[in-house]
Amino acid sequence: MSPLPPRFVTLIVPFAALFRQRTWRHARALLVGAILAPGVRTVTSVLRILGLARQRRWVNYHRVLSRAVWPPRGASFLLLRLLVRAFAPAGPLVFGIDETIERRRGKRIRAKGIYRDPVRSSHSHFVKASGLRWLSVMLLAPIPWAGRVWALPFLTALAPSERANHEAGRRHKLLTDWARQLLRQAWRWCAMLAPGRPVIVVGDMSYAALELLGALTSRMTCITRLRLDARLFTPAPPRRPGTMGRPRVKGERLPLLSAVLVDRTTPWQRVTVPGWYGGGARDIELATGTAVWHHPGMPVVPLRWVLVRDPFGCFDPQALLCTDLRLTAAEVVGYYVRRWQVEVTFEETRRHLGVETQRQWSDRAIARTTPILLGLFSLVTLLATRLVRDGHLPVRTAAWYAKRTPTFSDALAVVRRHWWRVTTTSCISTSDADMIKLPRRIVRRLSEAACYAA
Repeated sequence: MSPLPPRFVTLIVPFAALFRQRTWRHARALLVGAILAPGVRTVTSVLRILGLARQRRWVNYHRVLSRAVWPPRGASFLLLRLLVRAFAPAGPLVFGIDETIERRRGKRIRAKGIYRDPVRSSHSHFVKASGLRWLSVMLLAPIPWAGRVWALPFLTALAPSERANHEAGRRHKLLTDWARQLLRQAWRWCAMLAPGRPVIVVGDMSYAALELLGALTSRMTCITRLRLDARLFTPAPPRRPGTMGRPRVKGERLPLLSAVLVDRTTPWQRVTVPGWYGGGARDIELATGTAVWHHPGMPVVPLRWVLVRDPFGCFDPQALLCTDLRLTAAEVVGYYVRRWQVEVTFEETRRHLGVETQRQWSDRAIARTTPILLGLFSLVTLLATRLVRDGHLPVRTAAWYAKRTPTFSDALAVVRRHWWRVTTTSCISTSDADMIKLPRRIVRRLSEAACYAA
């Protein structure tokens, strides 16, 4: 293996403490190859791009994922520490949480299930998909050289299907149970890395569950979608002295948000939200209020509700909730629209990092590979930041395509280009810098990447 580029050493070497020395050599090779390899991200494709196709002990690289002992959560903590230092040094820490389906087939993949395909389905068309369900927590932070907020994964867990848990004799955990565990773990890490800083979590309607909100409200602020027919009440009145029975947990019933939406007396406020779902600024109208969300047998959650409607009628009205009553309606919407970057990250990892192309079969290798590829998105972003000059990152353009804002494909290309240039090339003449000398083994690796189909 060639040495790491000097600019990347401080970002990659900290992970070596999680491995034994022998295992770390193989793990580092897999990491470098996963960045350099185009197309699929199998172990064999990684070995080919590294020039190790003749390696007799190639099985040792497979064992890094399937047998070697190393803590994945320790790697997640180190990655979060690097991300917070680089992109969120001050202010509240904003996290996005969402699930995605990795389409996989095979009798030996025991954790798979049948789920609704969120990409191919619509409101009127339901499509099923067989695969693995992953729940990922991402840091939603502004990237200075990209000019927008990116979703940077750092903690991902496999949520097996109910059938897989039943066959394995395990108790089945709902998606909200996994979300509670992951978010509590992220909160404990934030208390270590940035004590005293507020934590905000943004999710879609799947996480608008009273059990989940009740378990997280004391630790962090939750912002999700809210049903228009949710049971909302006023806060419980003060308890009078001498009153018998249990104390009240709610007050009077409030009108449904669907009724508030059509009520002509509802006060609306027009605001401009920057970065509306990855685009430019957009004018919307907001109505807000505070209430207590209650359902028999469930925790009682105080919240601020926000109704959002488009003055031009381009999208249907929707409702949001926030468990921090001090935030304004505009702040709640501003945090919630960041959630769209989570979907962008899932798509970018599929297109550029080979998610759904790996071919591991053992349970441990499956549970490790996809979180590594998702975390690779964040690591590449960190590496690209080291190569930024004067606040700008090179962007790939053409005569027919004028591109101004760098995307993840540009970041990945810059990291690959720097890696190849620093570790493989040398100038053949001091007078003509255009001519460089390439060793034959490097030419073979480059031809392997350029000449064979992905």
